Amino acid sequence: MPNAYIIGLGKSGNAAARLLKREGWQVTVSDRGTSDSLHAQQQELVSEGINVRLGDSFDPILTQPDLIVVSPGVPWDVPALVKAREIGIETIGEMELAWRYLQDSPWVAITGTNGKTTTTALTAAIFQKAGCHAPAFGNIGYAACEVALLDQKIDWAIAEISSYQIESSATIAPQIGIWTTFTPDHLARHKTLENYFKIKAQLLNQSKQQIFNGDDPYLRQLGQTYPIQSDACWTSVKGKSELPGNPEFGAYIEDGWVIVRGEKIVQADALKMPGSHNLQNLLMSVAAAYLAGIEKAAIAQAVSEFPGVPHRLEFICEFNGVDYINDSKATNYDAAEVGLSAVKAPAILIAGGEPKIGEDQAWLKEIQSKAAAVLLIGEAAPTFAKRLDEIGYSNYENAETMEKAVQRSLELAKQLNAKVVLLSPACASFDQYQNFEQRGDHFRELCLNLLQ
Repeated sequence: MPNAYIIGLGKSGNAAARLLKREGWQVTVSDRGTSDSLHAQQQELVSEGINVRLGDSFDPILTQPDLIVVSPGVPWDVPALVKAREIGIETIGEMELAWRYLQDSPWVAITGTNGKTTTTALTAAIFQKAGCHAPAFGNIGYAACEVALLDQKIDWAIAEISSYQIESSATIAPQIGIWTTFTPDHLARHKTLENYFKIKAQLLNQSKQQIFNGDDPYLRQLGQTYPIQSDACWTSVKGKSELPGNPEFGAYIEDGWVIVRGEKIVQADALKMPGSHNLQNLLMSVAAAYLAGIEKAAIAQAVSEFPGVPHRLEFICEFNGVDYINDSKATNYDAAEVGLSAVKAPAILIAGGEPKIGEDQAWLKEIQSKAAAVLLIGEAAPTFAKRLDEIGYSNYENAETMEKAVQRSLELAKQLNAKVVLLSPACASFDQYQNFEQRGDHFRELCLNLLQ
């Protein structure tokens, strides 16, 4: 019986373990953590015949498995994994494992620095409205291996794939690949922008049909220098004349319509989400549906009914004439700048968390333009305060925690006649929360409590 070793317990690790167990493997799951939640998961997996080692540091020399499967949050270059690959142990990511069992179904794979989740969710909604069994998975919805465990045949697999997942998934070859945006992110892990770019490009290189956001400055420049398919679909909210590449294959907005390869598909204002970035996401999703042969009526209905994505410019409530909006998924400067630009001014901004490396000038400029006040939370508060001082912006406070920030926002909104209180952190969440979802859920809970 072949032996598999899975590193990282949690949603992906659990699913990978169950999939391999089903396929006849002897499975061990390893995790450095020892929390009550992990112990509960351990007991459940052990009852299914899966070995779980908590508080464990993986040593490939001692264990010598036939296969190592890495959960997305585990860095690809940790010494133990580097050593495993050096000594010839096959090492793959959870997404790659899922691909091996799902590759008979066509995939739409979405990657990019920002815009992935909304584009993935909208794409899945369109395909599902057309009657396809098209689950969304990866960084959204199911873990990839959960989909591989489903009994029902998959018509289309709609995958949001991060750079972490691409670098550990050498053979994934989607039917349709979408690249939403490209800006510096995850550089603490990938070291250089060039490395980060190469990882993203790998997925598009292996896609049979390519869709690129032609309004993204970096990707637009890429189109002039990078070997892209001659029939690649470029998109632009600015009209056909602004398309890079061959415009006959493009998707664009003109006269209020989304047009793909010269055919009117859906009116752009059918999408109820604010911001030009969401029109970009709309174009890429509709283009994917068009390339997949989805009927126009299904596309139009799905777009008009799409509610948006939790934690991405999610409207929570109105209190005393002020809109409370959850943009917890804005975990870097670029996403936070987009979020702030999409809301009404003047706004009270709640920002901070675990800081990331990145270019913050556009975000700071948007703060100067739109934010009546900034409430800082988490580890990034001193760094953000210093940056705000440097640009001459003084109306900020260190609220430290989400509870204090929401409470203080009530007073400031009234004083400053603010239209919006926006959580858009420009940071990871791991200093105070397990993930951005937990952070956004906490904000939502605090806001809804205001109504009671």
